[in-house]
Amino acid sequence: MHNRVAKRFASSSLRNGYRAEDDSDQASHPVDIHVGQQLRIRRIHSNLSQTELGQKVGLSYQQVQKYESGKNRISASMLYEIASGLNVPVGCFFDGLPEPGSGEGATIAPEADERIAYLSTAEGRRFVEEILRLPPKLRTRTLALIRAIAGNEEKADED
Repeated sequence: MHNRVAKRFASSSLRNGYRAEDDSDQASHPVDIHVGQQLRIRRIHSNLSQTELGQKVGLSYQQVQKYESGKNRISASMLYEIASGLNVPVGCFFDGLPEPGSGEGATIAPEADERIAYLSTAEGRRFVEEILRLPPKLRTRTLALIRAIAGNEEKADED
């Protein structure tokens, strides 16, 4: 998944250098993708499904999916409604973006997209829930074990 996401953000339209290419030949602006990722993070943090959030703000779960993926832009009024439904400030959806006028382009780290996508799956949520049930000392040891396994996998891939 990382390579696909990295390619999507690395390639840009000749007409619109600020847009990221999408698999369906439609372009999504990096800010729309970032806001969607922040929406997904806040929704999961609030322990709401896409359906539940949709019901709170008058959307279908499919529309919430499209907002979270960045395929559809969120209007200012809908972003306000979503923020109210999640009980968060509207500005939190823009956290991590460069300041407007700073000259820095809006870029999205592919690793962040991959992590968010995993955490939004049932498996990802179960993994985190099970890790959090462990005592802190055992969590630290489990993390060391995971790092060792991941390190061995990387070395195997190089061979």
